[in-house]
Amino acid sequence: MTGVDYDEDLETVVVRTDGQTTYEDKLKKKTRTSGCAVGTVFGDMMEGLEGVQLPKVQVKTSDLYALASRINQTPSLYLEAGAIHGTVLCQGARPLVYMEDVGRHNAVDKIAGWMFSEAVSADDKLLYTTGRLTSEMVIKTALMGIPVLASRSGFTAWGVEIAQAVGLTLIGRMRGKRFMCLSGEDRLLRDADPAAVPDEGRKTGRKGANE
Repeated sequence: MTGVDYDEDLETVVVRTDGQTTYEDKLKKKTRTSGCAVGTVFGDMMEGLEGVQLPKVQVKTSDLYALASRINQTPSLYLEAGAIHGTVLCQGARPLVYMEDVGRHNAVDKIAGWMFSEAVSADDKLLYTTGRLTSEMVIKTALMGIPVLASRSGFTAWGVEIAQAVGLTLIGRMRGKRFMCLSGEDRLLRDADPAAVPDEGRKTGRKGANE
């Protein structure tokens, strides 16, 4: 970067760089996102996914049931107040790190930063979120190299479509003994009887406004 200029009349910031950019091409393609505040992304959202190869790990349903119970009972701002999102990086039935933020995308970015700083491999991990499984969440997870994304909340059609296209295992409505596998069911190892799993108890907190 060689400089930053701000035009007060146009309310525009101009960032000058040494190298050539493709911002003009990116401005030609605009995508309306489904984020908490609703926003706009310029450029191709699928850029970078063409060469993604996610590992073919096994996901035990017994681990999913255990995670649903453990995460739901973990003290958090989400359970205490609602209207906030939690994201958990998991290995098997074990939560490794829990991050929270008012935006689900920010919570995922915190997980990505932690993985980078701690040199944690994504190959055998599962990413759990309290937020909706949108296209942006699926893309972030795939680019991080994590093969499984799960949520206690719902999903969007585009999120499911992209997950199927990149071979990511997508699990929605993961509560108690219930879940929906929307993509990548070939990774599931059904090693537990759902009838033996207790129903999820009532949450102590209020439901987040952005689920």
